[in-house]
Amino acid sequence: MKVTAILCSVLVAGASAFAPGATSFTGTHISTVSQSPIAAPRTSSRTSELNMMRHRKRVAKLGKPADQRKALLRALTTEIIRHGRIKTTLVRAKAVRKHVDHMIQLGKRGDLHARRQALAWVYDKDLVHSLFEAAPERYSDREGGYTRVLRTMPRQGDNAKMAVIELV
Repeated sequence: MKVTAILCSVLVAGASAFAPGATSFTGTHISTVSQSPIAAPRTSSRTSELNMMRHRKRVAKLGKPADQRKALLRALTTEIIRHGRIKTTLVRAKAVRKHVDHMIQLGKRGDLHARRQALAWVYDKDLVHSLFEAAPERYSDREGGYTRVLRTMPRQGDNAKMAVIELV
């Protein structure tokens, strides 16, 4: 009996050393820390927003870091607006479709803020001005879907799925 009581007191003393706020291993001094049953929400180290789950927030990575991916999408957007149609991989065509539609939507809006947003994304300043002149009358009857992605034959070198993206 005495051995069991001594062993239990040693275990209790040892376990209390790992309690939050404990200062010694003897278990004699433990500061009381209020443990609320509802923990405060954790915030991300990079943002001040709550750390929420990213379910179904998919973005095409395109095998590139974020800065290179942004530069690629800006360049593809500029060339689609300039030429009206380009041939690229299917994944890139689907990724750039969103940005081209957004630029045309800005062109239809036509105000100063929309023009500045388009100038920040498209590389060619003169191209933005021509887009803002042509888009309102060309796409006046459409509310979206300004681009069309057509699948073509796979690329011969690596058999990558290819597509043509064009303005409607």
